[in-house]
Amino acid sequence: MATSKNTVCLWYDGKALEAARFYAETFPDSAVGAVHRAPADYPSGKEGDVLVVEFTVMGIPCIGLNGGAEFQHNESFSFQVATDDQAETDRLWNAIVGNGGQESVCGWCKDKWGISWQITPRVLTDAYTDPDRAAAKRAFLAMMEMGKIDIAKIEAARRGG
Repeated sequence: MATSKNTVCLWYDGKALEAARFYAETFPDSAVGAVHRAPADYPSGKEGDVLVVEFTVMGIPCIGLNGGAEFQHNESFSFQVATDDQAETDRLWNAIVGNGGQESVCGWCKDKWGISWQITPRVLTDAYTDPDRAAAKRAFLAMMEMGKIDIAKIEAARRGG
């Protein structure tokens, strides 16, 4: 894995390698790279524990830092995944939520490590940015009633049905 000039660093409480493996198994163009162990004891771990995991999520370079329980993830950071159809939307949503994650609203969910994900069908983005503002509004209002996005309902709302 080439070192990137800019890398997303995600803080975990000892589960960075587990999370990186899940992302690599779930998302295309994702992989686990180097695993670095602590050269000495540190506040939340011991010498030899996994300290840093290099990985990519859909081509985005990331570092998982096992920093301990001091900091928690929140919705101010999320991965937004553009999906092409309902099958891909369902597969990714169900993988995250079904692996100990949590459903939210408007296409958002959290994985079991607290990372937020927006599983966003391209149809949804096209709908709420429609130059026909009435169609955009209908689609947007339909989305506001959803957890996982239902493409058929978004398309129907956009058409006015």
